[in-house]
Amino acid sequence: MSLSLVVLIGVLFAAGTYLILQRTMTRIIIGVAVLSNGVNFLILASGSRQGGAPIVGGPDAPTDPVPQALILTAIVIGFALVAFLAALAWRLHSIDGNDVVEDDVEDRRTERLAALAAESGDSPDREDVDG
Repeated sequence: MSLSLVVLIGVLFAAGTYLILQRTMTRIIIGVAVLSNGVNFLILASGSRQGGAPIVGGPDAPTDPVPQALILTAIVIGFALVAFLAALAWRLHSIDGNDVVEDDVEDRRTERLAALAAESGDSPDREDVDG
């Protein structure tokens, strides 16, 4: 495995993770696509070695076809996931007029309960058990 391939995999993972952690759906979608490509390169780099063609290569060290099949399957699944997220982003944009992912009301409630519990020294789940 070459150093340039390792650097490429690291850059793809870092960029994909950074983009997924953003608040807009378009960046999340691009991050999922970039991370998917990073995983495909990782499977290719770790699962294959140089050799002949997988099936018709002859007796001289044929390449294992399983990583290539896994990558093809991952490409199809990644495309379906990106298409679903794009439809979700389009729906979010048609409802709100922007693609920023907002906080959920339940997240705000949980955060408020945790802050109150931290002030009183109680566990945050105590109110749910008592009430």
